[in-house]
Amino acid sequence: MAATFPVLQREFSPESEFAVDVRAGLSQQAQKEIPSKYLYDGLGSALFEAICFLPEYGLHRAGARLMCRHSSEIARRMRSATMVAELGSGTGDNVRKLLESLASADPIDYFPIDISAHALTRCRQELGAIEGVRFNPVQSAYLEGLEEVSRLRGDAGKLIVLFLGSTIGNIDRHEAARFCSQIRRHLRYGDGFVLAADLEKPISQLISAYDDSVGVTAAFNLNVLARINRELGANFDLQQFAHEARWNSADRRIEMHLTSQRDQVVMIPAANIKVSFRAGETIRTESCHKFNRPEVVEMAHRAGFRCEALWIDPEWPFAQFLFSAA
Repeated sequence: MAATFPVLQREFSPESEFAVDVRAGLSQQAQKEIPSKYLYDGLGSALFEAICFLPEYGLHRAGARLMCRHSSEIARRMRSATMVAELGSGTGDNVRKLLESLASADPIDYFPIDISAHALTRCRQELGAIEGVRFNPVQSAYLEGLEEVSRLRGDAGKLIVLFLGSTIGNIDRHEAARFCSQIRRHLRYGDGFVLAADLEKPISQLISAYDDSVGVTAAFNLNVLARINRELGANFDLQQFAHEARWNSADRRIEMHLTSQRDQVVMIPAANIKVSFRAGETIRTESCHKFNRPEVVEMAHRAGFRCEALWIDPEWPFAQFLFSAA
């Protein structure tokens, strides 16, 4: 049986970090913004789960299909893997078959890494009872959590890092390559890196995916203002902000914004800030970059990875890559 690892939890204050990030983001002159990670509190995570079932949002289903179809091949190619670390695991619902395939040969340790305690609780409910899989939650940001896992591995076999759901698209394009390089520094030669990326597609299809007809995505986006009200004592009037999805052609990304419907001033006591908004001014809450296949392979190659396999979903242009640390 694999070694027993402790349950890991980074020591930090989400409230104080939240306040600092909100103050910094809403103080920007060119474009006010709130980091997208704050969309995912308990309610936000539940709303995102609902988004994944919407007919317009094919991304999640495409990723699930690819993981289901190719988990056995990933396990075969990485057959000496004894540890799996998933960055931004959420509920972990897409990795069940991979974990079962890996554990069918030898026991493995699974490390879901997520900043949300709610998401890790749901992940344990989803995956905590798989035979041969030891569940080791890590409440942390991506790279800090991976650093903790890399410290624990000792002489264990290969480590597979999963970065699914096209979360790479939430990172600025020039930062994504550096992020891959940082992941590589925590890996050993031959370790695996499974990366998913949403591919370029018609703009109308993208806009619909991020601005659904039912309004679930709008509720998901507006919830971040409600969270600031709840946790930081702000007085955002949610009825005076509207959800908007935009295509940024220069950066090849969908952006989610919250648009002020009038001139207004918002007080955020815990962040020690008063924010003025003009009518039509926006807060950018998420950027979702879209890729083509060659640029993802090249980005990973520059970071020190070799492409072992690539799969494309035929129903929704979405790619899953298996890289190995070179």
